[in-house]
Amino acid sequence: PPVIPVLVLACDRSSVRRCLDKILRYRPSARRFPVIVSQDCGHAETARVISSYGRAVAHIRQPDLSDIPVPPEHRKFQGYYRISRHYRWALGQVFRTFRYRAAIVVEDDLEVAPDFFEYFQAVLPLLREDPSLWCASAWHDNGKEAMVDAGRAELLYRTDFFPGLGWLLLAELWDELEPKWPPAFWDDWMRQPEQRRGRSCVRPEVSRTMTFGRKGVSHGQFFDQYLKFIKLNDRFVPFTQLDLSYLKKDEYERFFLQQVYSAPEVKLEELQKDPGRDLGAVRLQYRGRDSFKALAKALGLMDDLKSGVPRAGYRGIVSFLCRGRRVFLAPPSDWTGYDPSWS
Repeated sequence: PPVIPVLVLACDRSSVRRCLDKILRYRPSARRFPVIVSQDCGHAETARVISSYGRAVAHIRQPDLSDIPVPPEHRKFQGYYRISRHYRWALGQVFRTFRYRAAIVVEDDLEVAPDFFEYFQAVLPLLREDPSLWCASAWHDNGKEAMVDAGRAELLYRTDFFPGLGWLLLAELWDELEPKWPPAFWDDWMRQPEQRRGRSCVRPEVSRTMTFGRKGVSHGQFFDQYLKFIKLNDRFVPFTQLDLSYLKKDEYERFFLQQVYSAPEVKLEELQKDPGRDLGAVRLQYRGRDSFKALAKALGLMDDLKSGVPRAGYRGIVSFLCRGRRVFLAPPSDWTGYDPSWS
């Protein structure tokens, strides 16, 4: 079996212990899943916590802690510049110095699910075989408890939205991204068409990570409204024993688009009045940016778009549960692509 290191990016949160405890508890093999904690910020208490794990984790330290010159209007975003610099250095260590061929990236405020490693082990071959996939993520942006089918924790999807928050990439992708890595806001940069290049990620129905980091450079943006309600999967799914070939592009589009566009179309009012007895899938259609945002807001979905792509969306379609029934928030079937001006 391949060796897949887990790169944990840490700074000044001594609560990194919560993250590391779960990773070490659930990893099936220390040899196959070495843990590398890369620390920025030089925070002594956090360094002590990481060192307390001894040889169970490799502790590396970002050598450049200097201030980064930023444009005056970005002075309050200095933290985002530091994060981007740290990512570049840490991923460089993993792929250049240690020469691993793939890595799982986790931040210090994430808690992982019992089948976190099983999931990534199973999707790694897909990433290698399907050039239309560029990452696999443990995170589902709309993964609030009432919006996911916890009884179908084995469900996986393709998404055009880069989710982050516990994600797997191959060394080949780093070869492509490293020369043009941005000075700040690396995750939104990943969501631009120039980087994504029409590729997708795999994401789960039920998240395999949850975040407990309300305090951070984003000052809790989204945390109180969405992130703290994300359901963390608690049922072990033996992904490595399942056939995941349905996630390959051609097969996925055949069955997923058929499923979406054969579902009867309903209006928002009908859905909101629905007592939830009839559990067949339905489709809600949006025709433009404003109609997407209005419907997403009314349904409790994340309504922001990055480069025109909705969170967890695939070909513009967002799949979720509403009162126990599957709903596809979808553009018309003659959809021709994302419009970056929708951001």
